[in-house]
Amino acid sequence: MKLVRDSASDRRIDGFVAEASDTLFRTGYLMTGDVGDAEDLVQETFLRVARRWNQVRAMDHPGAYARRILINLVLHDADRRSRQRAELAPLDAGLDAADQNAARVLREIDDLAEFRWALAHLPARQRAVLVLRYWADLPVAEVADILGCSAGTVKSTASRAAARLAKTL
Repeated sequence: MKLVRDSASDRRIDGFVAEASDTLFRTGYLMTGDVGDAEDLVQETFLRVARRWNQVRAMDHPGAYARRILINLVLHDADRRSRQRAELAPLDAGLDAADQNAARVLREIDDLAEFRWALAHLPARQRAVLVLRYWADLPVAEVADILGCSAGTVKSTASRAAARLAKTL
């Protein structure tokens, strides 16, 4: 009986991996700018999910849990992968205007290859905010929760990152 239960659990985790792989890989690639790093991060994410599969499969949104693991891995391993981390001076614009300005600047980018190159040169936290906010299309509050910061920090970081992208591009 245990063999049957284990094989059913294996099928469920296999289905989860198949369903979440593409989304996690795209997020990892946008965060790191490197295919190899993205693949390694997704694999490590799935290993961590598998270790807690009994709890994860009971969650309402196991994909969100996996995405959070991936983002944390990217942010905590950024120094190891020698990614540049630099803080920019805050903009004087209001927070709501900053978030709207970031979205406007990002919509103006036409060349995807140029964009990926510029995104790869942002500090990891700024990449995380842009990827989660504008590509994963998560609300500010959810991005703040994932990154463990305030909504204002998400908005100002998005604004600084968008300004830096615009300057680079």
